[in-house]
Amino acid sequence: MASRLGSLPPALTSSTHVHHGRRKHTSLSWGRSLATTSHSELFYSSSSSSLAPGISCSRFMVTCNAQTVVSTSMSQGTPVRPTSILVVGATGTLGRQVVRRALDEGYDVRCLVRPRPAPADFLRDWGATVVNGDLNKPESIPATLVGIHTVIDCATGRPEEPIQTVDWEGKVALIQCAKAMGIQKYIFYSIHNCDKHPEVPLMEIKHCTEKFLQDSGLNYIVIRLCGFMQGLIGQYAVPILEDKSVWGTDAPTRIAYMDTQDIARLTFIAMRSENVSKKLLTFAGPRAWTTQEVIALCERLAGQDANVTTVPVSVLKFTRQLTRLFQWTNDVADRLAFSEVLSSDMVFSVPMTETYSLLGVDQKDILTLEKYLQEYFTNILKKLKDIKAQSKQTDIYL
Repeated sequence: MASRLGSLPPALTSSTHVHHGRRKHTSLSWGRSLATTSHSELFYSSSSSSLAPGISCSRFMVTCNAQTVVSTSMSQGTPVRPTSILVVGATGTLGRQVVRRALDEGYDVRCLVRPRPAPADFLRDWGATVVNGDLNKPESIPATLVGIHTVIDCATGRPEEPIQTVDWEGKVALIQCAKAMGIQKYIFYSIHNCDKHPEVPLMEIKHCTEKFLQDSGLNYIVIRLCGFMQGLIGQYAVPILEDKSVWGTDAPTRIAYMDTQDIARLTFIAMRSENVSKKLLTFAGPRAWTTQEVIALCERLAGQDANVTTVPVSVLKFTRQLTRLFQWTNDVADRLAFSEVLSSDMVFSVPMTETYSLLGVDQKDILTLEKYLQEYFTNILKKLKDIKAQSKQTDIYL
């Protein structure tokens, strides 16, 4: 049974120092270089012997420095149950499926959510405990980790936020706190091929977070993802049904979309496996699809043609270069850079045979995109038919 100090460590802030001679908290900082050269680096460095010094994560126009918390002594304290987990980003597309799966499998689930006007009551209704915390405020994190065995990190920044705020600064603070609090396992979701695109801020930050976690001393699992099936509903299925424009590109990019329910199920299998400790896994769906193929599938299942607006990749590139000229549009440019990668001539997929074997999973149990969308369109078209029937019946009585 894992154990932990009964009392909280000193609250972590953006600049903390030595407390009681037991733990060393060093500074966390982020700076952006506005120079046009690409020689600045996103990196973290540490003077601690437990980390590789001066690890450098590629080159692009953002510079950050951070040092991890070093826990030098952990005494016996309050026992922690292996079933106690904290889900960060629990209200998101993937996070909510992780919460539901965890509850179905009998875990004690705590969800870290930001304070909001509309509380996440659906998480409480499911049986989870909801605690308020904000990765942008490191001092709010330690209290959420008390009594937790495993952290599952599904969080990412909101579209209106600078990418580095949550996805780097917040994640570094969370990992530091997890180390200081003696968390037994940390699961981090990343992006497939993030190590191959240092020119894209979001992907480079994901890669740097992977390395930061790997060198933190925590027991971890990094899971890289290719794409969610759920995202296709709002992007293609709904606009086609509502006769609205569907946006696509002229690039032959192929993405192996995966159902978030399958991602959650495989995550818990990996979490319980002793063979997956301190490993990097990539989850991909059964087949990689182009945008044109997804639209064609939705058209066939919906029984109607899509109003497709094609955006050439060259336009995306020009728009990103233009927004780079102004400091207040830098974050827009960062996100356009990610869109540009998704619109390039590449495949977001990996062979899954070895992963299925490692986890003891049958490929036949993984939902295909055809079945996922067929189920969606069958249900939604039936509801639309019922609504029309009720409307006609009302007209008769009137």
